[in-house]
Amino acid sequence: MDLISGPLDDRHLALGATMGPFGGWSMPISYPGGTVAEHTAVRAAVGVFDVSHLGKLQVSGPGAAEFVNSCLTADLARIGPGQAQYTLCCTESGGVVDDLIAYLDGPDSVLLVPNAANSAEVLALLRAAAPAGITITDRHRDLAVLAVQGPRSAELFATMFAGFGGIADLDYMAFTEAGSVRVCRTGYTGEHGYELLVPWEQAAGIWDGLLAGAASLGGVPCGLGARDTLRTEMGYPLHGQDLSPDITPVQAGSSWAVGWSKPAFWGRAALLAEKEAGPTRRLRGLRATGRGVPRAGMTVLRDGEAVGVTTSGTFSPSLKTGVALALIDTDAQVRVDDVLSVDVRGRGLEVVVAKPPFVPSHVR
Repeated sequence: MDLISGPLDDRHLALGATMGPFGGWSMPISYPGGTVAEHTAVRAAVGVFDVSHLGKLQVSGPGAAEFVNSCLTADLARIGPGQAQYTLCCTESGGVVDDLIAYLDGPDSVLLVPNAANSAEVLALLRAAAPAGITITDRHRDLAVLAVQGPRSAELFATMFAGFGGIADLDYMAFTEAGSVRVCRTGYTGEHGYELLVPWEQAAGIWDGLLAGAASLGGVPCGLGARDTLRTEMGYPLHGQDLSPDITPVQAGSSWAVGWSKPAFWGRAALLAEKEAGPTRRLRGLRATGRGVPRAGMTVLRDGEAVGVTTSGTFSPSLKTGVALALIDTDAQVRVDDVLSVDVRGRGLEVVVAKPPFVPSHVR
């Protein structure tokens, strides 16, 4: 299958990026300095990411927000216009079709940002359920998405968007418009940061400006490799690994993203039943105590008996050790600080159960 090119492919190639497939798109995995250097820049200064592969679905029409709220898990009524919300699109059996961000423009307009690989499915589900008067427009290639993350990101924004007062001081999960650019205080790294929704044709110029400003603050361009190590250190789920049609929000520790008191959302009955009965497995954090890196799909053992499987795993540049997320059987009664092992290609890697995030969060 041919990969989709984003608006900045020429920029990434000129910077020497290693490109790779992700969600059907050609995306930068890392730049010549390497993933660890990019990760460190985000934790210490600032990093700039191109995540234009993310989907963009505009839901419009009378009662659009109410319609979205009846489909997705989080309670959209808890936020107001100019705020964003993390939410889930579930199957009727409680599995997760996708996790996404909802930008509430007002009662008649919501912009949804799903993952690239699931955007078409979310679009189809919403269109099939939409009542007369509600339209769902695929804006996947109308808008680029850029992320600026790190403790010095506010300094960069205070300079670059000086003509738009208050952008650097946005509250977490709030957004505003800076001309044709939507700026939101969101991110996927655990650091103070912003995401920009940019007209596709303007992405290159804005990317160039962001990189120039970041460089003056010790920042660098960052690829999906660093995005993955950063999010794993925070325990943030990746759809297709830590959330999926076979992994429910209750199992994944994402119950906080479910509006349990809402009268309707997809999968409500199944999720309420699972919450009441208790899940048969739960997502846990694991931190390696020795040399070795756990990866997704490895068996987790206690005293030689399988008790779970890793869903994500990586080397943590911040901790200088391996970290992982794993679905652990509830019957195993695993607790924080328990010692387990992960079968890494036939060798047992000792790990300690830990509650994510593995490093402190600075998002707020």
